[in-house]
Amino acid sequence: MAGTCQLCGKTATFGNNVSHSKRHTSRRWAANIQKTQVLVGNEPVSVHLCTRCMRTMAKKRD
Repeated sequence: MAGTCQLCGKTATFGNNVSHSKRHTSRRWAANIQKTQVLVGNEPVSVHLCTRCMRTMAKKRD
């Protein structure tokens, strides 16, 4: 599913918008999921990753 990180499993979180009058309405925060290619062995594999996982993988690669 495109709304889930295939590495860490991060999905959308749910909560409330709270106005100045303290009125609560439902909302959701979507995870920043990007479609990218990752090298597995010597082959590029297309995966859906959150940007935090992408940054961590780039840091470990250097």
